[in-house]
Amino acid sequence: MASYILKRVAGSILILLLIMVVTFFLMNAVPGSPFLTEKSTPEQIANANAKYGLDKPLYIQLWNYIRNYLKGDLGVSLKMQEGTPVKDIIFHQGKFLLSIKLGLYALLLAIIVGIPLGCLAAYFRGSWLDGALRVITTVGVAIPGFVLAALLLIAFSVKLNIFPTKSGNLPDFKSYVLPVVSLSSYYTCYIAKLMRTSMLDAINQDYIRTARAKGVKTGGIILKHALRNSLIPVITYLGPVTAGIITGSFVIESTFSIPGLGKYFVQCVTSRDYPVIMATTVVLSALVIVMMLVVDIVYKIVDPRITLTAKED
Repeated sequence: MASYILKRVAGSILILLLIMVVTFFLMNAVPGSPFLTEKSTPEQIANANAKYGLDKPLYIQLWNYIRNYLKGDLGVSLKMQEGTPVKDIIFHQGKFLLSIKLGLYALLLAIIVGIPLGCLAAYFRGSWLDGALRVITTVGVAIPGFVLAALLLIAFSVKLNIFPTKSGNLPDFKSYVLPVVSLSSYYTCYIAKLMRTSMLDAINQDYIRTARAKGVKTGGIILKHALRNSLIPVITYLGPVTAGIITGSFVIESTFSIPGLGKYFVQCVTSRDYPVIMATTVVLSALVIVMMLVVDIVYKIVDPRITLTAKED
């Protein structure tokens, strides 16, 4: 296990470096300049490029990025908050924290609701309950998040005036409800569909028939045997989804006026704020890599038969 984790960490560092290189060249392949405005002159643009080192050859700029990242320096914002350290924008201004809080609550809701729904649909397969749940989950997967967010906003904020129209910095419970439900809807339905399929496969296995033949009650078969083995596909799905959801959803954050990282990232892309784009991409990539490693470790916990290496330590 230890050697496997060390190998994954070493490989993750190489992957992050590759992501940085690709992101850097993709950014610079887009024509234009972050300092180009209607009133800017060529001389002003040249001075700004020289100030932030954008006048140097690309390979030197890339080396400076990598070297500074190794020191923990993510650079400074060029446009959105000119001169402000990117580290402060992402971590100290609360943008990342807001996205994490919103994403984790949405993910928790998706797990708490999605897994039981999938189990119910599988257990009562062929019944009206199974049919109703399949219709609901299919519709939930098909409806875009921004459509559901708009409908919830109109119904519960504008018409009924139960929840605030703007969630802002998420100061209280009411401000969380609509954004969390909107963000978790797709994931809840998808997890339920995954769980149903996996559970149906599990309950038709020989060891389930053996448990029934031994007189094990249905509840014990579902919870102790079928559920544990059915979680593997869900765990696989939750790995990258966790990283993506906690970095924020631009659509949901924009709809409910939440100043999170997702909304800010898209604004930085449109304004070509290179350092912020680079830093946000690296943070998201690092989260995805970490979550995939966590998923592999959870595999081993859920099913001890799974081996992470050719030879176990």
